[in-house]
Amino acid sequence: MDLTTRYCGLNLAHPLVAGASPLVDDLELVDRLAEAGAAAIVMHSLFEEQIRGEALARERFHDAHALSHAEAGTYLPSPDAFRLGPDEYLERLRQIKARVDVPVIGSLNGTTTGTWLAHARWMEAAGADALELNLYDLVTDLDLSSQSVEERARQVVREVCASVRIPVAVKLSPFYTALPRFAASLVDAGAQGLVLFNRFYQADIDPEALEVVRTLRLSERGELLLRLRWLAVLSGRVPTTLAASGGVHDALDAVKALMAGAHCVQLVSCLLRQGPEHLATVREGLLRWLEEHEYESLAQLRGSMDLTRCPDPRAFERANYVQILQSWRAE
Repeated sequence: MDLTTRYCGLNLAHPLVAGASPLVDDLELVDRLAEAGAAAIVMHSLFEEQIRGEALARERFHDAHALSHAEAGTYLPSPDAFRLGPDEYLERLRQIKARVDVPVIGSLNGTTTGTWLAHARWMEAAGADALELNLYDLVTDLDLSSQSVEERARQVVREVCASVRIPVAVKLSPFYTALPRFAASLVDAGAQGLVLFNRFYQADIDPEALEVVRTLRLSERGELLLRLRWLAVLSGRVPTTLAASGGVHDALDAVKALMAGAHCVQLVSCLLRQGPEHLATVREGLLRWLEEHEYESLAQLRGSMDLTRCPDPRAFERANYVQILQSWRAE
């Protein structure tokens, strides 16, 4: 069975990728990911805020009077809030490249242009085979239009793609008014892959303590449905490669994502819950499913249920919303 696939300019032995997670902070876990057969390993993100924060800390060290007001020192997160600083991140990338024989994808997370984007070149120099650019942006400014948000994102993608020779994938949120057009514009800006989607972690409120509570919840299988819709909409229509991220926990989930048009599937939450070895279990299950259903290759499966090829394209469009609502009956 031919499980090979091509994603973001990389030839992969199969479509199951270890997505961005804290697993890369422990080299023993990295070894276990490699032994489990991960087709590629994505580093967790290096954040714009921590890069800017470290630069600010260096300026304070050399020029202590530069803080002109009391809030300047707390505008950015403390360096201690991050597991790996910018320099440590690059060193960890080098260490992982030296330990594994599969592509290693670096990750930058930010929303603005500026000198922090130089880290894309440094990741390339450290050995990254590709770069994942995470455009996680929660807009709270009442004066910021959707057009300006999208143009700012496109400019970041343009600058990064122009500064490196390695391929760049863009990790998106689903909350754009016209996602297909925006996705196509990112490809025009140089992106060779799109990752659907990043997860917006929601803050809770403790009404007794009057505090905002940060809670990390791993993904659930139901989150895959949103990915399936947009993978199917973009597949075969936007000229790029696609990765599914979020809601894939077993082989059948992976089959669905691939049918919808994903070139690869990023596993994270299931590996955090069940350990790196679960990736091998998913791969064995995927292979078994393909053989039982008489597929000859992964390529035969991929995109077979996207918007251009599925028997009922309306199931991915507004008609599906209407029909689902009308289907409810009281028991």
